[in-house]
Amino acid sequence: MLKKVFPFLTWLPTAKHTLKDDIIAGITGTIIVIPQAVAFAMIAGLPPIYGFYTAMITPIIAALFGSSYHLISGPTTAISIVVYSTLIKFVNPETDLEGFVSLALVLTFLAGFFQFVMGLLRMGKLVNFVSHSVIIGFTAGAGILIAFKQLKHVFGIEIPQGSSIVEIVSYIASHISDTNWYVFIVATGTLLIALIIKLFIKPLSRYYMLLAMVLGSALAIFLGGDTNGIETVGNIPSNLPPFQVPNFTLNNIKLLSSGAMVLALLGLIEAVAIGRAIALHTHQKIDGNQEFIGQGLSNMVASFFSSYAGSGSFTRSGVNHQAGARTPMSAIFASVFLMVVLLLFAKYASFLPKAAMGGIILLVGYNLIDFHHIKQVYKASGRELIVLFITLFGTLFFDLEFALLAGILTSFFFYMERTSKPNIAVLGADKNKRLVNIIRDDETKECSNLKIVRIDGSLYFGSIEKISNYFSKLYDDNKIQYILIAADGINFIDLAAAEWLTNEIKKWQKNRGGIYFAGLKLVSQDILQKGGFVDKIGNNIFFDEKKKAIHEIHKKINKPCLEKVFDECKTK
Repeated sequence: MLKKVFPFLTWLPTAKHTLKDDIIAGITGTIIVIPQAVAFAMIAGLPPIYGFYTAMITPIIAALFGSSYHLISGPTTAISIVVYSTLIKFVNPETDLEGFVSLALVLTFLAGFFQFVMGLLRMGKLVNFVSHSVIIGFTAGAGILIAFKQLKHVFGIEIPQGSSIVEIVSYIASHISDTNWYVFIVATGTLLIALIIKLFIKPLSRYYMLLAMVLGSALAIFLGGDTNGIETVGNIPSNLPPFQVPNFTLNNIKLLSSGAMVLALLGLIEAVAIGRAIALHTHQKIDGNQEFIGQGLSNMVASFFSSYAGSGSFTRSGVNHQAGARTPMSAIFASVFLMVVLLLFAKYASFLPKAAMGGIILLVGYNLIDFHHIKQVYKASGRELIVLFITLFGTLFFDLEFALLAGILTSFFFYMERTSKPNIAVLGADKNKRLVNIIRDDETKECSNLKIVRIDGSLYFGSIEKISNYFSKLYDDNKIQYILIAADGINFIDLAAAEWLTNEIKKWQKNRGGIYFAGLKLVSQDILQKGGFVDKIGNNIFFDEKKKAIHEIHKKINKPCLEKVFDECKTK
């Protein structure tokens, strides 16, 4: 019980044997997170220091209370853009930065609270219902959105805050003559340097973002820096995250609750998906509910230490695993080392040009577009492609909450549509007296007195219409007296289906021979038994095997079969 409440007690006693590997992985993680912390904070509309604070506090709590040994939490691209999109509706960071930060902390706590409660309620499997296509579409849309939002730092043009993609393109096109070419050279130069290191200098490719930012900063200094309008991120305080109670007012909670729920779900989806992806290689069992609790606690605690919302990071978690991390201590080491860096070297980070960050963020946005999986979805499924593009375009042109909800609902619609149309096959006997689908073998024969059908799918409120229509057609055929349902493929029967089934069986029992079942699973009989439906239709209509059912049904048939299809058939 103690290990369930404090999961770190499972691995902490063994961490002393893996210290070297975890320290190396932690150092690597610190190097990786420095440029990301600055970039993601800018995406969220916050000063760079808040990216550092989030990268210090969130990973420690998530590591202690999560379930994955390699997942690294902290600021992420998608989470940052959701934070910005949620808060910009209420306050503009350029005119009221203090108010923006205050709401960001409340939003972070609320998102963490929702995650924590969902974990306590054992709702970890919820993320399984968000289809892969929704995630691909959302991240691609977020990547494009991020890239367009950074164009003001690439061209050095003051684009109006809160502009849509169309407005950004229109504004740049009409003000292209205002471009600060020094800024443009720094931004594109940093981008090119990053690409060259990543693609052609493999030994350094892991640090391409950091190296590109350093060289981009050098390029900005060479071009004259502030003298030529190349702005820097400004002063970064050299201190640890200060304790600060978020501004919990009823009005703030009402304003931010819906956005916090979207943020909570997105964060959980990211974290669990990354944890499971790495677990495929490490063979570690991931506890989704514990991960919910870990992510929730990390955001709740972090909000009291001037940190904004975080989640699992694709990049840092992958690097952490590849760098040889053995336990969650690697995440804790990375956070501690980052604190040391901030205390000793914060003044150097203040020289980072916004243009260089803009160039890097363009690359971050591009990397979020998963062309491989988009192509795979395009080839594999038209319906999944629709889900993907609804989510993508919703992300680009509407609120992110709406985009995610639209994608999830569309995905559910297609799922319900598929399951509401179960396959119904008519079975006949082949020359070896085996029951097969009559459309697969032209030589199969049907008994004139017994119709055998196989239902592949569950009987529930959504599928009743199709099945009901099919049985109505069978009932209209006066020649059909008995029906045997091969029920091996029926996974469950809900209350609505049980009601319909009972009425249909009683109708056939009264006016015809009857309806019988063979091979119906015990779990599928659960509602029929507990709801008292079996008492109404009789327990004698259920058989374990089709052969036994055919034998018993033929005992009840009081007229000869036209052809001897089964051994039990009696002909003239």
